[in-house]
Amino acid sequence: MTDAATEIRKLYILLAGYEIIRKSGCIRGEQPYVILAVPICCYLMETARGYVMFDTGLESAGLADPVAAAARYVNATFPSPPVVLPEHEVLTQLAGLGVDPADVTEIVLSHAHGDHTGHLRDFPNARVTIQKLEHAAAMADTGRMNYADYADPAIRWNIVDGDATLMPGLDLVLTRGHQPGHQSAVVRLPQDGVKILVGDVVDLLENFDREVLGSSMDDPAALASIRRLKAIAAETGGELVPLHDPGFVQRARLAPLFYH
Repeated sequence: MTDAATEIRKLYILLAGYEIIRKSGCIRGEQPYVILAVPICCYLMETARGYVMFDTGLESAGLADPVAAAARYVNATFPSPPVVLPEHEVLTQLAGLGVDPADVTEIVLSHAHGDHTGHLRDFPNARVTIQKLEHAAAMADTGRMNYADYADPAIRWNIVDGDATLMPGLDLVLTRGHQPGHQSAVVRLPQDGVKILVGDVVDLLENFDREVLGSSMDDPAALASIRRLKAIAAETGGELVPLHDPGFVQRARLAPLFYH
C-alpha cells in the first residue's frame, strides 16, 4: 500500500523497557498468578515537518532506589517495578538514530500515565498535543506521581477536542475508556501502509481478537474504542500496533529498524 499524500517518512518503534504485570491486569478474568513482562514502547516519526514522538516512555530515574521504586510502582496489579536497561533508554536510542531531543518539534501523548510521559520535559522545542479531556484530568489530579511533568509552565500544550489531523498522514483518534481522554494515532506510510498506534486502548492483541477489556475507567467507551480501531484497520488494510504486547514486540521492526 502506498500513499503519495502522506508527510510521514519513517516510523520507529522504541522499546523503552518492560513492566511486570499480572495477566489479569491486561485481560479480565485471567488467573492473577500468570505474570507477563510487557514492553513499554514509544514511537518516533520522521516527517516532512520534523520529528514527532508519540508518547515518551518511562523515566528510569525513579528505579534507581529499589525501596523507593517498590513503593512507587508495586501494587496488586504490578508485583514488581519496571525494568529499564541501559539499551532501553529513550534518549540513548534517539542519539543512536542521530536525533537530538531539540530536533523533536511535536509530541503526541496517548494519555497522561507515567509510562507514556516519562521524558516529557526532555524535549525543549516540542509542542505537546493532548486531548482536552485528558489534559483536564491530568491537571486536576495534583496527587499523581508525575503531576509536576504536566504542571511545568514551560510545556507548550496543543489541546485538541476529539479527532484531529496533525498533518497529512497523521490522524489522531479519540479512544476513550482506559483514561478520560485517551487517543490513538493512525499513521500512513508511503510504502508500509497504515499503522495504528493503539496506545493503551488495550494491552494485548488478544484483547482485540476477543473484544475483552483490561484496565478501564469507562467500560462502554473502552469497548467502543476497541471496535472503532478494528474498523479502521479493516477499512484501511492497516495494522494494529499494540504498545504493550510482548508477542508483537518480538516480531516488530524495532529501532534502529523502521517502517517507511
